[in-house]
Amino acid sequence: MPHVPEDSSPENWHRYFAMECNNRAWELVAQISRTPAECVEMLNSAHASALHWAAVGTELNQMRAKTLLAEVHALSGFGDSALRLASEIRPFFLDRETEDWELAYVHTIYAHAAAVAGDERGHRSAYAEAVAAVANIADDEDRKIVLQTFEQLPRPDSG
Repeated sequence: MPHVPEDSSPENWHRYFAMECNNRAWELVAQISRTPAECVEMLNSAHASALHWAAVGTELNQMRAKTLLAEVHALSGFGDSALRLASEIRPFFLDRETEDWELAYVHTIYAHAAAVAGDERGHRSAYAEAVAAVANIADDEDRKIVLQTFEQLPRPDSG
């Protein structure tokens, strides 16, 4: 849990709520099933996190927030917005040095967004990249965390 700010600095409170909302949204993403109320909470938490990171976060914080939004939109069945967000974050992470676990998230979430948006070719390609990226995660705990998201990713049709 992030440290609760002891002062009235808006920046500290934005950062606090950005982290709190981010953590809650990822908890809900990791669940195999969600109630309708949890789906709404997941969507609201992801958007709130992005709002707060937009106020005080670095470019990396903001792109990570968009990564979460892309996955939450995919899980919510909003294919067009999920794919738009995933397409925005993908080059950011692929064109820089990126941690192995984060690269696996990017491919997994892009594949999920493409699947929900009906982009079969993008889904198939990103799925293969996600499989390889997950296998390349060095730390077992990091891999376990990413697999919570990957295992919700629909497999592409063969062909």
